Amino acid sequence: MLRLIKPTTELHAAWLASRDEWGIGVHQPGGGLRSGDDIESSAGFADWVARLQGEGDESLPPAAGLVHAAYWWIVSPDDTVLGAISLRYALTDFLLQAAGHVGYSVRPSARGCGVASWALAEVLDVARRRRLDSVLITCDEDNVASARVIEKHGGVLEDVRNTPVGRKRRYWIAL
Repeated sequence: MLRLIKPTTELHAAWLASRDEWGIGVHQPGGGLRSGDDIESSAGFADWVARLQGEGDESLPPAAGLVHAAYWWIVSPDDTVLGAISLRYALTDFLLQAAGHVGYSVRPSARGCGVASWALAEVLDVARRRRLDSVLITCDEDNVASARVIEKHGGVLEDVRNTPVGRKRRYWIAL
């Protein structure tokens, strides 16, 4: 059975194996990894995990230009990291245009197995409990698999537009 877990230093090696399958330096939507994050060393990985956990702490102000967000790793029963998903609690202008409330990614070897659909259903339940009325989810214009996942969960296409990070399909899901 799949699980959503908060990022943890206990899965450092498993997370690196997932990242290596993607390729070093490849963007993984919903993962929270930024250029300059040291995820190779134990100390750097621990700092990154702490930052991800801290971004959801609404008792503290978010970093400049960011919003509070929760991050989860999608994990198999044997603790293989299959992907990541995040829920942003609000939208900045950039998020409204290009990235939305939810970001997710699944490692290449786990695609086509329902992992993204399962994880999105779980996070939409979290969004409902947070009393969000609707969520915006975007995907690259040519990402047919992601578009299907979003549409399966009630996503209604608002538009396809050019954004600072490429051409995006923008969907709203009413909660």
